[in-house]
Amino acid sequence: MARVEGNQIARSSPLKAWLINHARTLIASLGLLTRQPATSFMTIAVIAIALALPSGLFVLLNNASHVSIGWDNSAQISAFLTQDTSEKQAKQLMDKLTLYEDIQQVSFISKDQALSEFKKISGFGNAIESLGENPLPHVLTIQPVVDPERPDKINHLLKQLNQLAPIEMAQLDLQWVKRLFAMLEIAQRGIWVIASLLGFAVLLVVGNTIRLDIQNRREEIEVTKLIGATNAFIRRPFLYTGLWYGICGGLLAWLLTTLSIGLLDNAVERLASLYNSGFQLQGLSFTNAMSLIGFSCFLGLTGSWLAVGRHLSEIEPS
Repeated sequence: MARVEGNQIARSSPLKAWLINHARTLIASLGLLTRQPATSFMTIAVIAIALALPSGLFVLLNNASHVSIGWDNSAQISAFLTQDTSEKQAKQLMDKLTLYEDIQQVSFISKDQALSEFKKISGFGNAIESLGENPLPHVLTIQPVVDPERPDKINHLLKQLNQLAPIEMAQLDLQWVKRLFAMLEIAQRGIWVIASLLGFAVLLVVGNTIRLDIQNRREEIEVTKLIGATNAFIRRPFLYTGLWYGICGGLLAWLLTTLSIGLLDNAVERLASLYNSGFQLQGLSFTNAMSLIGFSCFLGLTGSWLAVGRHLSEIEPS
């Protein structure tokens, strides 16, 4: 009766029958993994570790990028005035520079203020007082307008400032930020290289596991082909097995990444408190976590497809 009903469903709704068959195969392939827990866990663990490493590096790099947000807008030009420039002349120059369209703000630091700060920082107060006169000049700190589409405008402004008579030297305090961004870019590319290599390793692991599974079920495959089963029908459970490896490996990779970030969180929070910062490590976002699991599923399916496509055609009933 059930067979008649199943045939009626297949005739009345081919799509529904196709979905039911795939759902049954999907559940059955999960059952096959539970029958070999040791082998399945080892494969899943290898996938998870291979994906957790670049995932963790991505999270750390992403946090470093968040810390540096706005640093590219903190470009500051220090304009050191000549020794014979009076405080009145310095303030007149400051008023003049505030009219520049490329300048957001100008601050004045007198030579007395600079000397006082230098004494506190350096600890050479007595040695400086023995000089008899203040060797430091007046300084103007200039906050330029940063245009991401025109980074050359700051360099052009710097050249203009160096040509003004009262200014002895104008220096852009942004080189260290540029170096940091360059290092972050190198690290990002390095993570992509590592992720690509480990992704290829996952393909090999899944492919080898599916290959062994095919060899262990060789007789079953031969009998199935004898009764008329197509390669697509035989291929289906192996593909779903690779999919389950990908799902479980991706979930475990996400868990390992989250636990690793949790272990580092307290140490990073203490370090941030020393700099009076409320920074906290951010783990994988929901979108990134889904991307990780999706990428793992893709690797599992691809690895199983390659293995099945190569080895299934070699098995023919004699």
